[in-house]
Amino acid sequence: MKPARAILVAALLIGLLPIAADSQGSRAPADAFLYIIWPPDGTTVRGAFWCRFGLRNMGVSQAGSNAPHTGHHHLLIDVDEPLDPNEPIPQDKKHLHFGAGQTEARIELPPGKHTLQLVLGDAKHYLFNPPLISKKITITVK
Repeated sequence: MKPARAILVAALLIGLLPIAADSQGSRAPADAFLYIIWPPDGTTVRGAFWCRFGLRNMGVSQAGSNAPHTGHHHLLIDVDEPLDPNEPIPQDKKHLHFGAGQTEARIELPPGKHTLQLVLGDAKHYLFNPPLISKKITITVK
């Protein structure tokens, strides 16, 4: 290999290393978009409510499915900390997993203000690259 070409290849490889290290997740189409259909931002609900998930330019599948350009929903409730792209999305009362491919869920929260945000996880529960994260909305439960 010619020295100039070897330097170019080395520079390209070095430049790609941070990208590979930034995320464990699968590649997502650049035009993919994740959003909450219902409830709208600022809504007041009484008791339990249905939360409906929206996804454009990708598909929804079960956790563990390696079908191209598909993932499954995670609903973050009252989460302020950023997710670590090198770790699976947590699973607890604030990070709800919908690994059966659900696109809606009945949610029960105590009265008060709450934030909701969707995250799309890949087959192994990692964030996609780039991450698919909805706008965070605020609702009030009466």
